[in-house]
This record gives sequence, C-alpha cells and structure tokens, in this order.
Amino acid sequence: MSPNQLSRFKMIIKTILSLIATLGLGAGMAQSQNPDIMIADFEGTNYGAWRVAGTAFGAAPAPGALPDQMGVEGFAGHGFANSFHGGDAATGSLTSPRFKVERKYIQFLIGGGGFARKTCMNLLIDDKVVRSATGVNIEPGGSERLQPGQWDVSEFSGKYAAVEIVDDATDGWGHLNVDQIVQRDQRSDAPIWQFNVRRDFLIGKPYLNFPVRNGGAKRRVTLLVAGKGERSFDIELADGKPDWWAFLEVTAYQGKTVTIEVDKLPEDSAGLTSIDQTSEIKDHDYIYRESLRPQFHFTSRRGWLNDPNGLVFYQGEYHLFYQHNPYGWTWGNMHWGHAVSSDLVHWQELSEALYPDEHGPMYSGSAVVDWKNTGGFQTGTNAALVAMFTAAGHPFTQGIAFSNDRGRRWTKYENNPVLQHIVAENRDPKVIWYAPENKWVMALYLDHSDYAIFESHDLKHWEKLQDFMLPGDSECPNFFPVPLDGDTKKMRWVFLGANGVYVAGKFDGHQFTPETQPRRIETGNYWYAAQVYSDIPATDGRCLLIPWGRLPSEDIFRGMTFNQMMGLPVELSLRSSAAGPVLAVNPARELESLRRRTHDIQPQPLTADGNPLAEIQGDLFEIEAELVIGTAQEIIFDLRGLRVTYQVANQKLSAAGCETALSPVDGKISLHVFVDRRSVDIYGGQGMVYMPIASALATDNRNLKLSSHGGNATIQSLKVYELKSAWK
Repeated sequence: MSPNQLSRFKMIIKTILSLIATLGLGAGMAQSQNPDIMIADFEGTNYGAWRVAGTAFGAAPAPGALPDQMGVEGFAGHGFANSFHGGDAATGSLTSPRFKVERKYIQFLIGGGGFARKTCMNLLIDDKVVRSATGVNIEPGGSERLQPGQWDVSEFSGKYAAVEIVDDATDGWGHLNVDQIVQRDQRSDAPIWQFNVRRDFLIGKPYLNFPVRNGGAKRRVTLLVAGKGERSFDIELADGKPDWWAFLEVTAYQGKTVTIEVDKLPEDSAGLTSIDQTSEIKDHDYIYRESLRPQFHFTSRRGWLNDPNGLVFYQGEYHLFYQHNPYGWTWGNMHWGHAVSSDLVHWQELSEALYPDEHGPMYSGSAVVDWKNTGGFQTGTNAALVAMFTAAGHPFTQGIAFSNDRGRRWTKYENNPVLQHIVAENRDPKVIWYAPENKWVMALYLDHSDYAIFESHDLKHWEKLQDFMLPGDSECPNFFPVPLDGDTKKMRWVFLGANGVYVAGKFDGHQFTPETQPRRIETGNYWYAAQVYSDIPATDGRCLLIPWGRLPSEDIFRGMTFNQMMGLPVELSLRSSAAGPVLAVNPARELESLRRRTHDIQPQPLTADGNPLAEIQGDLFEIEAELVIGTAQEIIFDLRGLRVTYQVANQKLSAAGCETALSPVDGKISLHVFVDRRSVDIYGGQGMVYMPIASALATDNRNLKLSSHGGNATIQSLKVYELKSAWK
C-alpha cells in the first residue's frame, strides 16, 4: 500500500468511527479495542513465576485427569491447574505474580471441591481476600467438569492484585481444578456462576427464612457479623419457587447488621434476594398441621433429624437433643436440635443447642446433670448440664459443652477436645455417673464392632478402662444399670448398640463382664441409635429410652417440610430367664394422656367374616387386647391397611415383613398397639414383643378390623382408644 493509499484508508476508518460515535455505538467498539489480558492459561511445562506450596498441585499443570481421578472436562487447551496430585488428601497452593487490575471482569474456569476457604481461588489485594470462588461439588458423585465463573473487579481498577489457588481440604472432593484466568471488559455470554454474593440485613426480627428446593444444587451459605463467620451451612437454595422455607434464628444479633454470603449462584438466581426476615417462622401456621405429620411421634418443625442425643431429665423437664439438619430435607449440616417436655408426650422445640464449629459438625453424644460440679462449670444456683459430643472434623474428636440456664444456652468448653482421636471415626460418647466411686463412666464407639469404656472425675480428662466388642453391632453405645426383676440389690448393667444388640452383665467400676449372649431389643423396621435417659429421679426409678425412627423409605414423608421421626418413649426392665437377664419393653405410661375416647369391646368369638371393630373409624389409635387362641390358625388385625398377623402353629407375630416370637400364656396372647399416621408400634407378651413398624398408611383408610382364620378365637378383653394429637 502506497503512502497516499494508507492516508486515504486512515481517513475512511476515522469517518466510520465518527459515524459510529454519532449513532451511539461507540461503547461496544471501545470495549473491543481493549484486548483480553491473560493471567494464566496453564499451557506451560511448569508453573513459571507462580509460587508453589505443598504437594497438591505438583510441579506442573496437569494434561488431564490424574491417577484415580474421574475424567476431567471443560478445560481449555492442553493443561490446567489440578490439585489432585496425591489424591484428595494432599494440600497446597499456587500464588500468581502481582498484576494490575486493568479490566472490569476476571473470568475463569473452575471445578472440583466446593468448600469455601478450603478448595478455593482467591483474589488478593494488599494481602486480603476480596473475591473468592470454589468448585461446585460437596458430596459423593458429581462431575469433574470445569464451569465458567467471573468476578466483577471494576471497583479495584488500577490496583495491584494476585490470584491464590488453595487446596486445604483432605476429604472427598478435597481438590480444585482451575484454568483460563483472564482479565476482560466484556461480560461472558455463557452461563456464569456468581461467587461469594452478599446481602446485608439489619436484624430487627428473630428469623431469616431461606427458600429451599429439594434436590437442587447445594450452596454454601455463611452468616457474617462484623466480617467474622458466625454460622455456615449447605443448603439447596431455590433459584425460583421454593418447595419449603428453612429458618435461621438470629435473635442473638438483634440491632446488628449481618451479611449473608452465598458461595456460588447462577446470575439469574433469586435465591439470595428471596431470603426473608420475619417475626414468625414463615408458614408457621401450617407447622404440625401437615397431612403426614406424625401426631405423637416427635418430629422437628423443619428439616431432617436422626439420632437422639443428650437425653437428660432436670427440674421437671425431659430434654431431647437430636441430630438435626435445619436447612435440608436430607442428612447434613449436623447440629444438635433441642426440644423439652414435661411428660415425654407434648414437646416444645427450642433453638439449636450446638452448632458446627472449627472442630467439625456436631455428631451424636449424651448429656448429664453435674450435681457435684465436678467440671467446675456451675455459676449460679442451677446445676450445670454438661453435654459430651463428637466433633466430626478431620479427625473425629470428643468435646463438651455446658449450660447454666436449664439447657437454654450452651457454651462449648474452651479447651475442647477433651478426648483426642483414637481410631477411625471414634464417636458417640455416652456418659453416666458411677456413684460408688464418685466418677463418670463413658462408653465410646471405636470401629467395626469395637467399643471402649472410659472414666473421668471432672468430665475433662479421660482414661480408658476397657476395650469391649459387641458382635453384630456398631455406633451409638448405651451403658446403663437396671435392677434385675425390680430388685435394686441385684443391679445389672446393659451394653446396647445402635442396631439394638445388647448384652447384660456386671460392672465393678473398672471392668464390664457380660453374663448373656448378644440379643436384640426389637424386631421392627424403623428403630436405630436409641438412647436412655440420665438423671431420672430415684422417686421415679424407671429406665426410659427413645430411639430414632429411621424410616425404611424416604417416600413415607415425601412432600413434607420435615423428614424422619423419633420412636415412642418406652420403659425398660430386666427380667430373669433361662438364657439369663433379658430386657422387657413397654410403652411409657405418659402416653395414656393422649386418650380421648374409649371403645370397650365385649368378650365375643372371632371369625373370618365378622369384625367387632367395624363401627370404629379414625386416624390415631391405641389398642389393648387379650385374645384366647382357641381353634384359630391365624389371628389378624387390619390397622388402617396394615396387617398384623399372629400364626398359631409357629407362634410368630408378623407385620410389614418383620417377624417375632410370641408365646401364648394359658392359651392367650396379649398385644398393645399404637397407630399413628406413618407407623404402628406393637408391644406384647408382657414386654417380650417390641416391634416398631413404619408404614405409609393410606390417608383414606380409617378402618380397623380384627378376625380369626382356620378356626375361632375369642376376645377376652379389648379396648380401643381414639387418641388426640400431641401438638397444639
């Protein structure tokens, strides 16, 4: 091109640019005149000027999936930063050289673990984290695909920054994949994750309500006060219309400004803007009125529950703590939920007692009244309640917390853990006072079928007394004394595991010696991880137990805002038998308070075609029956569609695929049954039958039927009580 042609070409370009500016199109052209600035594309044979620490990222970018890693997709070119060198257990970091922020956005590709501050990429200015992003996976499954993300960094224009890629996690998904870190003026047209999106709330009401979509992508939410993280949890935050609302109590922050930070959201998500501050729990009028809500089995107002924890009696109140996910319908975010009752039947749910902390989520444990102030925690006239729990971090350890206001507020001991990691996932401490030696005794689960027994004089320092094996069981031990045949001079100790296997024997304060072979306490389908109450007054003297009602199917509560339930409270006694001491189980007598109408059925023959219960219809029942077997081959109760069958020939009682022995006495069998909306609890044989059955009873079937087949049986006595709800 000649000089004249070049001059003419420049004139034409200038005219075009002037016309574009006149038409108001200059902004787009201006953006196109600012080329992208590549911070890192990880295409080299090493990390160049980036500073490498630890072992997780290796010495060079990865060309793809590393050994034992799922296939990685979504990276650009031939390499990317991958912290799976050495697997999830490896840790390390990459830090870029300082660079000047010269564009509106920093865009990148990111994948791997979604753990805030653990598997993350940070933007540092003056050595402070001003932006952060994580991967997208926080549970088993998932994908190694890198996803596009971006930060708006226009407020930092002209400042010098650095990028830090961190892997400080050692569990599943404890790694990060990063590629194509670019400064750019144009927003991406691809779907973009927003990272660490924040919203401030001036707290003037007690609850923040979060929209939940069951099965949605999990987000990490952090509540910050004055920049410090106070609460952190995972939640399936609804981007659109929620399935239900989870709540976070913020009474402690009244008058303060708190920040809700969500680690990653689609750009068009309404999840953050939908969070609502209210004086009452959102939709509170509907709580306990749901169509499938059990009416006398404890359930939490919202979210998932499992193992009962810290069952303790103090000043007229039964405390029920439990494993709780307040923010989800499935397991996770383990807190200690809390409820109290004066009668084991009518419960008031209180605030969460224990929150996850730097030691990990709050797993199962127990609670006691420290009457002698052995731990030195008491500050007033009330005896201190002390809870011992498992902190499920890496590794698992045991900690304690105390309360001086009847369990309303809890303070964790400043020198936790009080028992360091021993082996595997050692957990579920069950503590009891051993009066003969003025000391505490604790049973702790170790691994497989292995447990251990410890002692302490102050709840803070523990020494092992004995290793113990309970064949066929694991987790959640109970260790407690029971009088044999009601004789307090013949005390025996029972060691009970989560699956219901137990042995009975003697304990001298140092060694537990079983006297029986392992037996099962129950034969139902929804019983697990039970716990007995501590500190029941001597004037009462009962051994009371509540199990987790672990359901055989999630569909039982599908569509509800809560999931799982507790079993009914029961009374345990120990009876002599040819096989040694055996536990007998009967429903707690307090359940009688639910009776509202009695049907007293007169003695009469039972046949295949007749039904002495035909006139009775309803939702909730208690049934007490004593039946003479006669010539019958089978006796069948049909309880709102659930068949409970007694087979005379083999002396077996069965329901919902479960079966147990029931021997007649003087030609008669006795049964005591409770029918709730999602369960039928069966007791019988003077405590020898304990069969809790979970069943999705048909909501439109309100009928009862009793019949005999293959011959006639006879009703000797039969009472049917229509029950009222335990909820107001």
